Amino acid sequence: MGRHPWQDDETLYAGSARYYGTGRMAYPDDLVAAVRGQLGLDGAGRLLDVGCGPGSLTLLLAPLFEAAVGVDADGDMVAEARRRAAAVGITTIDWRRLRAEELPAGLGEFRVVTFAQSFHWMDQPLVARRVREMFTADGAWVHVHATTHRGVDGDDPLPQPRPPWDRVDDLVRHYLGPVRRAGRTVLPDGTQSGEEEVMRQAGYAGPARIDVGGGQVVTRSADDVVASVLSLSSSAPHLFGDRLPAFEADLRGLLDAASPAGLFSERTREVGLVIWRP
Repeated sequence: MGRHPWQDDETLYAGSARYYGTGRMAYPDDLVAAVRGQLGLDGAGRLLDVGCGPGSLTLLLAPLFEAAVGVDADGDMVAEARRRAAAVGITTIDWRRLRAEELPAGLGEFRVVTFAQSFHWMDQPLVARRVREMFTADGAWVHVHATTHRGVDGDDPLPQPRPPWDRVDDLVRHYLGPVRRAGRTVLPDGTQSGEEEVMRQAGYAGPARIDVGGGQVVTRSADDVVASVLSLSSSAPHLFGDRLPAFEADLRGLLDAASPAGLFSERTREVGLVIWRP
């Protein structure tokens, strides 16, 4: 996979925001300790989470800083992030609807800038250059590489059946076609790669790498699995149009056949932290 000619597309995750809370598994508890320890955080400074979605990572890391800013191009994601922050009483985060390519956007300086499952959707060289202007002297850029919508494939025994992901993928292809969808376009070769080259060319040093979590067994309901599918850019609700109710009915039928009790088990994947210094 190389660099795709990605253009701004506000439909990329249209309709997905409300499914994130149950559709994506939580980041592991030791992620916070790893970030704090690796970066020597002491409660000072500000956090910027770019492509924050509904704030899953922002809310987790914000208590490590004086204040935080979460930015996302999808207005529904920003609204969901605000709702989730209010629900847990976190008031130190400023949520902005903003494309990463519009940075620095007068937001000021930050001790840490994070990108969680988001950088591959951006104009990477442009964003890397612009963000490099936004760090304090002790700043760090943190990529969070994770797959949180589904667990590890395997055949080891678990308390409940694994979700039938191969059949779920086949069902999505039946409705949306054989080539991966993404907003208004398709991605026959997947999302863009070459992140390390981009970072080095933009003048960053590193990286340091840490893996956290992985291997925990979690129980997920059929509703959780349906939400995980609809939280993806490749199967976002808007892509199905007026066939969305039929797709969801077929998906639920497939899941019911796999686990009549409506419960599934998955083993979580490791999360990779890749840290660059400007």
